[in-house]
Amino acid sequence: MDGIMNKIRNLDAYPKINEDFYSRTLSGGVITVVSSVVMFLLFFSELRLYLHAATETKLVVDTSRGETLRINFDVTFPALACSIVSVDAMDISGEQHLDVKHDIIKKRLDAHGNVIEARPDGIGAPKIEKPLQRHGGRLEHNETYCGSCYGAEAADDDCCNSCEDVREAYRKKGWALSNPDLIDQCKREGFLQKIKDEEGEGCNIYGFLEVNKVAGNFHFAPGKSFQQSNVHVHDLLAFQKESFNLSHKINRLAFGDYFPGVVNPLDSVHWTQEQPSGMYQYFLKVVPTVYTDVSGHTIQSNQFSVTEHFKGAEVGRLQSLPGVFFFYDLSPIKVTFTEQHVSFLHFLTNVCAIVGGNFSPSILFISQINSSVLPLNKLVHISSTSYEARTQDLPDPTSKI
Repeated sequence: MDGIMNKIRNLDAYPKINEDFYSRTLSGGVITVVSSVVMFLLFFSELRLYLHAATETKLVVDTSRGETLRINFDVTFPALACSIVSVDAMDISGEQHLDVKHDIIKKRLDAHGNVIEARPDGIGAPKIEKPLQRHGGRLEHNETYCGSCYGAEAADDDCCNSCEDVREAYRKKGWALSNPDLIDQCKREGFLQKIKDEEGEGCNIYGFLEVNKVAGNFHFAPGKSFQQSNVHVHDLLAFQKESFNLSHKINRLAFGDYFPGVVNPLDSVHWTQEQPSGMYQYFLKVVPTVYTDVSGHTIQSNQFSVTEHFKGAEVGRLQSLPGVFFFYDLSPIKVTFTEQHVSFLHFLTNVCAIVGGNFSPSILFISQINSSVLPLNKLVHISSTSYEARTQDLPDPTSKI
């Protein structure tokens, strides 16, 4: 048993030195204090990293199919009335959402940006008594109201009971509504008067669109949109205006839900119109993103980059459709963010590296100082001792012979 203990004792890599041989110096104390402070700073830094989750980023190919894309927006037009502006969305698959009204709220703003009224999209007003029937006579009390669509009926029994119904019927036919005052419903509801009353007002539009996850565009433009000879156009004749001020501020634009660390580059972007008319274009590259937190909760969202362009009206060429257009395209690469804690063994390894990495250079530095300073001190001590011995052997000059 004693032989085994002796063999184990011989394996000791840290042999003990008698304390009588210790020599403590001022330089060694200073280096020890400095190295200890550095070690504790690095230790607390490593501890903070261990207690907080780290985010791992990966790039993978997006293999998802048949999904939809949610577009959240909040845009303010300080010089465009709510009764004028409309929202359209379309994509390369051919699907179109024209004059979208659901899930969209409009706020009328005065010249100072204060809210006058908040309402769902659409133009409407109380109807006066006895509106005009399809057959040409006025509504009687015992009759059911059925207004004329003025030639835009899709079927014989179709009715247009409001100005919005007539405009929608014209849109489906691809017709422009040149003079709303000739339409009984629009005249009774005061369509043009309402537009004149809102002259000088602004509009804040916010809500969301649910579109196919393919390349496409959505835009804010004055007038009701329709297809004419396979061309997307807007009916601007009804507003009897030659130019529209499309200065705007994008309060928020996001593709999908919020997740920690997301940066939407168009948030709080403001653009002031300097020309009479034009088209504002934003070209967006949407990158699918998956964010997974420490608890395992996954958020399916998107990030995007953007470039901007303004297309003004040029002399001698067809005027561009006034509006604010967002053209988006999907990236084939998906970004995944995964939050995870550092393992305890990794933390322990780093702590050991901090301790060893601080003390080993300190010991070497102290050894170098001792090997350089101690011989010098010893030489000085020997020289001073020899000088004292020689002075003691010399006769005293003050003594008498």
